[in-house]
Amino acid sequence: MTLTDVTVGGRTLRVAVRPGDGTRTPLLLCNGIGARLEMLDPIVEALPAGLEIIRFDVPGVGGSPKPRVPYHMTTFAPLVAKLVRELGHERVDVLGYSWGGGLAQQLALAHRGLVRRLVLVATGTGSLMVPARPAVLQKMLTPRRYRDPGYAAQVAGEIYGGTMRTHPERAARLLHGGNSERGYFFQLLAGAGWSTLPALRLVQAPTLIVSGDDDPIIPQVNARILHRGIKGSELHLYRGGHLALLTEPQELAPVIDRFLR
Repeated sequence: MTLTDVTVGGRTLRVAVRPGDGTRTPLLLCNGIGARLEMLDPIVEALPAGLEIIRFDVPGVGGSPKPRVPYHMTTFAPLVAKLVRELGHERVDVLGYSWGGGLAQQLALAHRGLVRRLVLVATGTGSLMVPARPAVLQKMLTPRRYRDPGYAAQVAGEIYGGTMRTHPERAARLLHGGNSERGYFFQLLAGAGWSTLPALRLVQAPTLIVSGDDDPIIPQVNARILHRGIKGSELHLYRGGHLALLTEPQELAPVIDRFLR
């Protein structure tokens, strides 16, 4: 894996590239809110070694500098498209996880020539979606779980569901550090008033939607809404919670890989 800083559109992003063998379309990963790129290590390691994988830290998260001014999904997606081209690619597959699923949808809508195939994991349509319970949303308003391992273990079962209900200590190990208050809140603001719901029918890239049956943050009904809205999309439902892509990657990686092939 190669780590580097790339400046595009006036913003510097920390970028990781795992080289592939050149036989497949590179895969761009868009991460969840407040999560640095290392959090995606489990799914990267579970995918075939010959697949080139690109990931990045959003402003104010991990190794990317704190943002000076807010940004929005509609302005950040063009920057990510520029990043892909700066890395020498004209076309990529895109996997968007949680918050990153919104960014991936915006990329697919605004940069159709860039996105060959789209994978949406544990995500919804933005501000117009079936929300989590108020108690879960309240805990998502702060990045405390990334900084306080005890708190992360305390709330993991309630907000992430799945195996976190029986092994909450795994969340404490997974969610370690890496974001500033400003970076986290700017990510929250990026989706304010934004939704793909009215435009889902315009998504042209073949799409796979992946959702767990015990995801308190993104209730599974949102996956069904995406499936109905995106013409010809595939829906894969699994038994598990919001973090399954990272905690049980051996179950989801083959599903994703088959679709990308």
